[in-house]
Amino acid sequence: MHRMIPTAVFLAFCVALPAWAQTGAAPPAKPAPPTTPKDQQSYSIGISVGRDLQQTFKSQGLDVNLAMVVRGIADAIRGKSALTDEQIHGALGELEKQARARQAQQGARTQQQAAANKAAGEAFLAANGKKPGVKTTASGLQYQVIKMGTGPRPKPTDKVRTHYHGTLINGKVFDSSVQRGQPVEFPVNGVIAGWTEALQLMPVGSKWRLFIPSKLAYGQRGAGGVIGPNSTLIFDVELLDIVK
Repeated sequence: MHRMIPTAVFLAFCVALPAWAQTGAAPPAKPAPPTTPKDQQSYSIGISVGRDLQQTFKSQGLDVNLAMVVRGIADAIRGKSALTDEQIHGALGELEKQARARQAQQGARTQQQAAANKAAGEAFLAANGKKPGVKTTASGLQYQVIKMGTGPRPKPTDKVRTHYHGTLINGKVFDSSVQRGQPVEFPVNGVIAGWTEALQLMPVGSKWRLFIPSKLAYGQRGAGGVIGPNSTLIFDVELLDIVK
């Protein structure tokens, strides 16, 4: 169980416990906001540590009784315990067992999603590649010219300014500089492989629709919790300029 909560975070939490927690008393129903510099600093430490613990609990899928967590820490500081060491080890062992089971279930769901996304993406690209105006490169990248520019083509080491709108094959938007109303600048060789390849084919002033297989995008890992594993992506990309 100690592997689930970083030692430094745990110790900091113990040190930062307020007086009511160290004595085992219930917290004030409506505590007054801290006003003195010392209290504000102390409270800020508590908030920072609490957020770290919250993230740990969330990432590990731990369902805890916060009052019991606080009571346990307070008892440990006072050198006492309501449970025997054997009971504590048993409880923590069961908690680790439950966490491993949840992780295994999540892993199985991810593999199922990856397989489904791969099959759907392959079927989509096979049909899409037959549509008029859609071209397929040797890598498997597909693109459709919406507007052909007349400017220079960027090199891999160039930095470019673009507008883009990205969706999954089901139409769900996952990212869009167009919606944000703010173009984005980045190195040509600093993005996913499908973009790097396409940008070098596009003259400045062009607007293309890219159909990017997962192997040229984020692959098995997916991205950001929105792009699932093995997802095929669609981007409308407008190459505005090469940044000097």
